[in-house]
Amino acid sequence: MSRPTTLEGWLAHCERIHHKPKDRPLDELRALRDRLGLRFHCPVIVVAGTNGKGSSCAMLESIAQQAGYRVGVYSKPHLVRFEERCRIGGAMVDEATLLPHFEAVEDARGELPLTWFEFTTFVILRTLAQASLDLAVLEVGLGGRLDTVNVIDADCVLLTSIDLDHIDTLGSNREAIGLEKAHVMRAGRPAIVADPQPPQSVLDYGESIGADLWRVGRDFTHAGDRQQWTWGGRQQRYAGLGYPALRGANQLLNAAGVLAAFEALRLRLPIPAQAVRSGLALVDLPGRFQVVPGQPTLVLDVSHNMQAVSVLAANLKAMGSFYKQTHAVFGAMRDKQLAPMIERMRGLVDRWYLCALHSERAASVAQLQAIVGEAPHSGHDSPGAALQAALAAAGPADRIVVFGSFHTVGGVLKDGLPRLSAPHLG
Repeated sequence: MSRPTTLEGWLAHCERIHHKPKDRPLDELRALRDRLGLRFHCPVIVVAGTNGKGSSCAMLESIAQQAGYRVGVYSKPHLVRFEERCRIGGAMVDEATLLPHFEAVEDARGELPLTWFEFTTFVILRTLAQASLDLAVLEVGLGGRLDTVNVIDADCVLLTSIDLDHIDTLGSNREAIGLEKAHVMRAGRPAIVADPQPPQSVLDYGESIGADLWRVGRDFTHAGDRQQWTWGGRQQRYAGLGYPALRGANQLLNAAGVLAAFEALRLRLPIPAQAVRSGLALVDLPGRFQVVPGQPTLVLDVSHNMQAVSVLAANLKAMGSFYKQTHAVFGAMRDKQLAPMIERMRGLVDRWYLCALHSERAASVAQLQAIVGEAPHSGHDSPGAALQAALAAAGPADRIVVFGSFHTVGGVLKDGLPRLSAPHLG
C-alpha cells in the first residue's frame, strides 16, 4: 500500500493504525527511540503538571529567544492546526519539514503498534532533535511515567500545578496523579516543583531517585504588588520585574517556576536579566485567558478541569463589574467534572451557549443542558455557531467567555480571530 504524501494523509494514517495498549512498558518506546537515533545535543527542559504547562513552555521559549538562543518547543494540544505543536525559532514548522520524519517513524516502528499520540510525538521529537537547537522545551501530554516524552532524559524538569484530571487513567487523588507525573524526574538533575502545596508523593519520589528538588517557598520565592514583582532563587535575584504578558494571577507562579529552571541551567544556558524582562513582556499564547479586542469583550480560555475553571472564575472576577451580562460558550469532554465546573461559573454567567464538539469523548449538548438546568441557555452544533448566537445576543457592554476545552476555543479560532462589533453599535 502506498504511503501518504501529505500531512493530512499521515495524520489520517496515524488514526487508522491507532492502537491503544494498556500500560505499555516504556521500554518498547525507548527501543523505538534508539532505532530512530533520537539524541538531543542541547539542554532539554521537560514540563509536566496538570495546569500551566502551555504557559510555562511559552515563557521558557520567549525568554530564551530574547537571550539569543534558538529554541524548539513541543506543546500540545493544538487549537486549530497540527503544526502548532512544534515550534522552532518562534515559528510553527511547515508541512514539508515534518513529512520526512513521518516516513522515518513509519520505517523504524516495524510491527510495533503505536497510538496517534505516540506516533506524532516521535515525529516531533525527531524534528526537534535534528534542528540544531540551543534549547528544547518538551511538554508532557498526560501523566509522565508512561508518556512518550519520558523516553527523553530531561536536563531539567519543571512541574507545574498538580490537580485532579484524567482520573480514569492517572488516579483518583493528587497523590496518585503526582506520582505519575514525578516519573519525568532524573537522578542528580534539577526538578523544579512550582506547586506551592505539592503532593507528598512528588517529593518522596524525587528524593528516592536523588533528583535535585527545587521547591517554591524554599529554593525560590516571589512576591509582588500592583506594579511589579520580585523573584529570588538559590543564587540569583530579580527585582522590579514587569508582570508576564499572559493574563491571570496564576501566571506569576508559572513565571517563578520558569525562572527557577533557568537558574538551575545557568552554567549551560546563561540568561541575562534583560532577556527575562523582555521575554516576560513579549510572551504570547492563544487561548490562555486571551482577551480579544472589540465589543463585546471576548475572553478565550482553554480551562478544562476544575482547578483551571476556578482560576478562570477568579480572573473574570478580577476584570471588575463593568459588564452588564456575561455570556458563556461552553463545550467539554464528558469525562471531566462537568457539574462542578458549571457550578463554579454559575454565579458569573447570565446565559449559556452549549455546544457539541468534534470528538468522541465530548459531552453532548443534551448532557450539558441537563446539568445547566433552568439557567437560560441554548444548544448549538459547534463552538462557532454558539459564538455567533452569543454575539447576536450580546450588547457592547457585555462579556462573552469561551471555555471548557481546547476543542471549544479552537472551534471559534479555526477561521481566525472573530471580528467583534455588537449589533446595535451602528
